[in-house]
Amino acid sequence: MSVYDYTMKSAAGEEVSLAQYKGKVLLIVNTATGCGFTPQYEGLEKLYKDYQGKGLEILDFPCNQFGNQAPGTNEEIVSFCKLKYDVSFPQFAKIEVNGANEAPLYTYLKKEQGGMLGSKIKWNFTKFLVDRDGKVVDRFAPTVTPEQLESKIQALL
Repeated sequence: MSVYDYTMKSAAGEEVSLAQYKGKVLLIVNTATGCGFTPQYEGLEKLYKDYQGKGLEILDFPCNQFGNQAPGTNEEIVSFCKLKYDVSFPQFAKIEVNGANEAPLYTYLKKEQGGMLGSKIKWNFTKFLVDRDGKVVDRFAPTVTPEQLESKIQALL
């Protein structure tokens, strides 16, 4: 199994096979538009602009499981992110990352990188780093900013 075995819905409702990202470094993030960490969108977009041409993709999965901080529709979330942070990286449909209805992708990510952070996602803006071979190589707490990930991303590119 790898991240490439999963298909997710885009924010527009289309099926997206993650296999299309083979050979790329992925940063997979569960996000929310009304969270104290929401300004991290700015840093994520900067990373994307700086490194997309070298093989980085950032995959944004909005989640409303933490403090009801992503209450909008997929369209409202995309619109907010575009207007406020000029987000240009792929945004997906809202998902659950814990519990009975969690997205299978997140079951896999947590199994691969539970470690010190445990088997549950604790909050918005938890980040998973995936190498070019589809291996989940690291997991970062919400408090770790996109800027703090730059050297790890560079090393994988």
